[in-house]
Formats: sequence, structure tokens, C-alpha cells
Amino acid sequence: MSDEPQQQSGDPGNGNRTPRDLSAGAGAPAGQAAAPEGKKGGTGRPRRTGWRRAVPTWRAALATLLVIALILIGGFIAGYQLVGIPPANPTATAQSNVYLYKDGTVIARDGDVNRQNVQLAQVPLPVQHAVLAAEDRNFYSERAVDIKAMFRAGWNTLTGKGRQGGSTITQQFVKNYYLGQEQTVIRKIKEFFIAIKLNREVSKDHIFEGYLNTSYFGRNAYGIQAAAQAYYGKDIGDITTAEGAYLASLLNAPSAYDVVVHPENKAAAVARWHYVLDGMVKENWLSASERATMQFPVPDKVKRSTGLSGQRGYIVQAVKDYLTTHQIIDEKTLATGGYRITTTLEKKKQNALVEAVDDNVMSQTSDDRTADRNVRVGGASIDPTNGRVVAMYGGIDYTKQYVNNATRRDYQVGSTFKPFVFTSAVANGSRTQDGRRITPNTVYDGTNRRMVQGPNGPTGYAPANEDDVSYGPITVRMATDKSVNAVYAQMAEDVGPDIVKQTAIDLGIPKNTPDLTASPSIALGTATASVLDMTGAYATLANHGRRTAYTLVDKVSKDGQDLTLPDRSTEQAVSREAADTTTAILQSVVENGSGTAAQGAGRPAAGKTGTAEEDKAAWFAGYTPDLATVIAVMGQDPDTGVQEPLYGALGLSRVNGGGAPAQTWAQYTGAALQGTSVQNFDLTLERGAEEPYLPTDEATEPTDTDTPFAPPSDTQPSSPANPPTDIEPAIPPDTPTGPPDSEFTDGGDNGDFDDFFPRGVGGARRDPASTPVPNPLPAPNRP
Repeated sequence: MSDEPQQQSGDPGNGNRTPRDLSAGAGAPAGQAAAPEGKKGGTGRPRRTGWRRAVPTWRAALATLLVIALILIGGFIAGYQLVGIPPANPTATAQSNVYLYKDGTVIARDGDVNRQNVQLAQVPLPVQHAVLAAEDRNFYSERAVDIKAMFRAGWNTLTGKGRQGGSTITQQFVKNYYLGQEQTVIRKIKEFFIAIKLNREVSKDHIFEGYLNTSYFGRNAYGIQAAAQAYYGKDIGDITTAEGAYLASLLNAPSAYDVVVHPENKAAAVARWHYVLDGMVKENWLSASERATMQFPVPDKVKRSTGLSGQRGYIVQAVKDYLTTHQIIDEKTLATGGYRITTTLEKKKQNALVEAVDDNVMSQTSDDRTADRNVRVGGASIDPTNGRVVAMYGGIDYTKQYVNNATRRDYQVGSTFKPFVFTSAVANGSRTQDGRRITPNTVYDGTNRRMVQGPNGPTGYAPANEDDVSYGPITVRMATDKSVNAVYAQMAEDVGPDIVKQTAIDLGIPKNTPDLTASPSIALGTATASVLDMTGAYATLANHGRRTAYTLVDKVSKDGQDLTLPDRSTEQAVSREAADTTTAILQSVVENGSGTAAQGAGRPAAGKTGTAEEDKAAWFAGYTPDLATVIAVMGQDPDTGVQEPLYGALGLSRVNGGGAPAQTWAQYTGAALQGTSVQNFDLTLERGAEEPYLPTDEATEPTDTDTPFAPPSDTQPSSPANPPTDIEPAIPPDTPTGPPDSEFTDGGDNGDFDDFFPRGVGGARRDPASTPVPNPLPAPNRP
């Protein structure tokens, strides 16, 4: 091998190859000129220069479109999988409970949201068509989401043509029910996917029903039922086609199209109304001839929101308590709202009761009298034939006095309890301690502070009569007229306090009533039953002893479904003779006794006055054959809540049951029954109830006959076979035998507190010759 360097050669067979011309175009043969600039060598296309470089090739464009499509499809799949149907928005499901009078008139709504859901079938078909004509005419045939409409609405918004809706009814329902009203991209994306999913999972009817129940119509009305009430004062089922078209128009601009609130916008509202009706004609949902006859239905004036003021709050609270205590609805379920509660209250009678209280009590108060600030009134009225509460007065205003005076159980009922004692005596065939059957003509000793005698002698209980008046021998009828404590305390012992208590319960007094104790003092009304409780018991007497437990509720429904209410059977609580004989002596109270003011009703009436201890409450409980009503005036310090006497209230030294309560009762009863035929009492009395007082020698001794006992005037009878263990001395000649010469007051209406600490000062006597009372009983036979 030579030591000389080897020559490089591009050709193995040619060691003298000339080097390649580097200036030549790539791939060109040696010695050939390069391709012109801007063109590819050989068969390739020329390179793109200038602005053409910015324009993608069709291959690049296609690839880009494919990538975008893949992203969109992937995003759609991911969104569909990731976005689920959420729980309902709490504000969308919130509803108010609606409380109605018996005739369907709204009393009140409770809850912050004025909404009451209805089923689609409850909405008249023309009204449904009106909404579709206004909002989405292709709802039943279109997809859940209208892409074209969405893009059109977005483009119009961007180009300054105003914000326009591009949502279907399905999308609007999703926004109202599941999401919210915020305008964000995230919300719109969620709305899109939920609408698609929902459309696949539920029916169009379900979506449309939800839309109608969640849409806002103005006037704080959510849902078409609330709108029907807000604008036309009636249920959606009673809305006409023209009215429905106006409600549908409101969906476009709820507040602006309220022609009452904004009369300046009436032209726009009417134009929208025409648009809806024309759309219905176009879709063959309405005939052109019917369309031509329609007039624009001007809505009602806006009703001011009264909330729970006045009597509304008392009524709502009483109805709630009734529903929960009778286990119709539990409290938590009721609080979810949406219940339509038709009460038994009658608007005419309710208004009459409020007016009567205002005229006879509240209008008599004065800011200048300290005692008047303590005045409270409770009232209730029941149809005795069916137990329905037709009116109730709870107080001056629920927003000022929260306690319902018609249902509270903390005031003594006083002598309004005495009729239950007599009813029990007749129902049980009771007799006096010396064996005489108790009738209206049975003679008792009405001596003030007379010791009550039991089977084994003195009981230790000696109640005082009102103003310490002694009446001496007196019939039960007269003792009822004058409300003599001594007589009724003894009668309760004769019947048996436990039996009296049970009779009161049978008549309708709740067994858990405070201070309903089985002792002789039960007769004086120490129990604290409510006004409503007492009304129910008196209604039983009015209904000849047949008791139907009172009710405040006639019907309860939600979403068009009625709830089952408890059976309300009628039972014979006491015999007809017992109830009717009690009615007879209570008629005498109205005709001759402490309740004469009740005659102002202009109806046959029976009733009883009553006063709580220390005059802290004054009562009148009474009834006609077709209406039982109780009125109570109560004293309570508005600051401390402590019960206070009514001395000086209403400008009177005393407030008693025969005054303002009886006067209120009379005015209300006359107004409530106005226009109805006068009903007379049809009474079946116990034997001996109508027998005249005829003293005989034979009647002085205990006997099992049914003739009433009456003492002789001048003969001393022989001792009974089983005389009482405690024989009192005969009444001395100078003992007062009648009421004082002063005006009669409701004797004995104070409770057992005043039995030991009397309020009045006795001693005044009426001339015996002017007082038709029987002769004094001989000592051995006095009960």
C-alpha cells in the first residue's frame, strides 16, 4: 500500500469524479440549473407564499373540524354522564298552606311563598293551551332543547336586539325547579344537560305541570293556582279562556303586564293578550268565532297582604292545633306547606261575631281607663246539629295579642258549669240527701255559707253566695235563675262529684281540663275549660243530649288529593230528658234570671251567666235550637300576662255575665240567624219537671215517689227513717229569705276562692211578702 493519501471519489469506479455543485437544486442532476424560487423541485406543488400561508388547507380544516367534533362529542358524553338531575330547589317546592272559609273564600295563608301546587288535570284545557300559545307552541312535539332558538337568542342579544329567551318550557322548568335564576354559563350548561335527561325520564305532562306550578306570575304569586287567586280571586279550575290568556301573558313580563299596578302598560299587556289568543286560533285550540267575542278581562284590584292580622292568626293557629292534636297531619309535615284547608267557619257568622264584640265590648273601652287595657274577649259558635264551629273570636288582633282567648284554658268558667250539675242529676236519677228526686221544682236550702252535707255528715265545705245573700228555701229553677252557690254545691254532693265530672266530660269538656276536680266545688266552675270547650258542651245540651265532637276542619287536600279525616260519629251523651230539662231551666234564666239581655236575639233562647273568682272573667253561655255560642270577657295585664279583675272596666263597677257577654251574644245570634226561620225548642222533660209547687204533709218525708218534695207551711213532719247525721237548727225567723232590694247580680258566679273570702257585704233583705219563695224547711228534712 502506498504511503500517499487516497483520493476521495464519489464513484468507486471513477477516482477522478468531479464534486457536486452545491448551488444546484436538491435532487437535480449535475450541471442542471436549480428550480425557480417558490416552486418545489420535480413533481411537487409550489410553496404557498404571502397571505395564502394564513389560510389552512382543506386537510388542516378537516382535521380541525374533526378534532372539534371529537371534543364536542366527548364533552357532551362527559357532561351527560357527569351532570345528574339534582334534588329540587327548596324555594321551588316551598308552598303556603291556604285556609278557607266553608264557602271557599280565602281566610289566610301561612308561609313566605305564595304557592299552591295543582295537578295538570285541575287546569282547564283552554288555559293550558293559552300558556303553550304564549310560551312554547311546539312543546309536545319538540326536543327538550331548541339549539337553533338558543343560538338565535344569543346572536340577537350580542347584536343589540335585546335579550331574548331561547329556552323551551322544559328548560324553564329545569331553571325554576332544579337550579335558580342566576345568569351564568355554568347554570346554562347544567340546564342544558338536565333538560335533556329529564325529557328522557319523565313525561311531557309531568314537565308541563311542574312548569305551571313553579312559574312566577307577579303579585307574589308562584304557580298558576296562586295567580288565579291573586288576579281573579278564584281557583284555577274556574278561570275562563280569556282570563287564562291574560295569566299566560304575564309569564312574559309578570309585573310590567299587571294593568292594575301599571295602567300605563295596558296597551302592551293587551297586545300580548291578543298574541296569545291569536296563537290559540292558529294552533286550532280556539275557534275564530269564539275568539272574536272575547273582551279583555281586567283583573281584580291588588289585595293588600294582611298576613295573620286580625282574626286570621287566631283561626290559623286553632286549625293547626286541631289538625295536629287529632293526628290528621303532624306538625312537621304541615310545615312543608301546600295544604288547602277548608274550615267549617262561615264568613257571614264570623263577621257578625267580630262586629258584635266590637259594638258591645271593644267600643266601650277607653284609653283614659286603666282597667280597659286589661280587657280580652273570647267567643265561639257551633252548629249543635253537626258540631261544626261556624265562628270564633280569638282577640283584638293576633299581631298584638297572640294568645287565642277562644281556646285558652286558664280562666275559671264560673257558674256556666252549674247546668252540667243539674244535667247529671237528672241523667242519673239522683236524689237529695233525704231521698227526694232532683227536678226543677225540688226545694233546696239557699242559705249563705250553708255547710254542704254528705252521706256521712258535714263535708267541711260551706260556699258563699254572691254578695253573701241568703235565699233560704228555694227551688232548683229559681236557684238557677239566681245562680245560688249553696244550692248547687249541695246538689253536686247529692249527685256525686265524680259523677258530675264524668257528665261534664260526656257533654264535651276535655277530661284533662285543669282544676276539673271531683269535689262539691266543681259546681261553682273552678275548672278552666276554654270558651270553645264550653261551646261544645252547651251544643250537646242544645242537641237534646246528642254529642258530636266539634270540628274546625271540613276538608284538607294537597296536590289535588284529599286527606282522610277522622270519623265524627254522634252519640247520646246524656238522656234527652236530662238535656231538655236542663234547657227548660236555662230558658228561665233568660226569661226571668240573670240572662235577660239574651232576649235581644229575638229568638227562643236558653243560657247561663258566670263569673270567675275575683271577677277576672265574665261569661255568657247560651243557645237557640240551631246555634250554640259562648262569650267570655277576661282580664289580663298586657305587660305581665297576669289575670286581673275587671273592676272598673268598660266604665262599670263590675263586669258580669248578664252584661256585655250576654249583650254580645244577643247581637251576634240575631245577626247570625237573620233570614232563617225561628226555631222553637222541642223539649221532652223528666217526670215532675212541670209539676207545680203544692206543699203537703206527705211530701215532707223521704220517699221513692217521683213527686217533687215541698215542705208544709205550719206542721212539723216526723223524722225521716235515715236522717242526716248533722241536723241543723231551723232557720230563725229573721233570716233573710230573698235577694236584697238592690239590682240583682249574677249570684254565685265567683269561684271557690270567694267562697271563703267573699267580695260583697250581705244582710239586705227583701220584704218576704214580695218574694215568692217557699216556707222554710223543717230542720230534720233540710238537705
